[in-house]
Parts: sequence; structure tokens; C-alpha cells
Amino acid sequence: MPIRDLAEVGARLEETVRNHPDGALCDARRLYQSYEMVAIAILDSEFTNYPPDELRAYLAHFLESKRHDLSLSAFPDTGDQP
Repeated sequence: MPIRDLAEVGARLEETVRNHPDGALCDARRLYQSYEMVAIAILDSEFTNYPPDELRAYLAHFLESKRHDLSLSAFPDTGDQP
């Protein structure tokens, strides 16, 4: 699959999150959760359009990059540890 097609997936993901009515009011964690939800919806609806694992790998990398951009840790602190 051409890289351009995957870049278009990323652009659509960005646009969907950006145009969400509550997007500008979110804190970093909620914004990241919005990216996750949209990425899951894209993966669920479009996975058959790409070679096995290509879309999943792209979206995983996209989300990891967003997590870094938003200065979020890989594993959120749940406060469960003593």
C-alpha cells in the first residue's frame, strides 16, 4: 500500500479529532483518548483495505507519536500502587 494512502488515514484521523465539538476543551489525556477512539474506528472499518497488520502498525505508531507530542506516559499512573 502506498505511503500516501496511510498518510491520508493520518490526516483523516487528525481532522476528525480536531473537528470534534469538545476537542478544544480537552486536557491532554482526553485528547489522546479521542485519537485512540477514532483510530480504533478506522482500524475496524478499513482493515480489509490494507495488507495484514499494515494499518494496525501505522495507527500504533501514530498513537505513540501523539502520546509523545502530548507528553503522556506510556502507562498512565492509576494510583493503585502503594
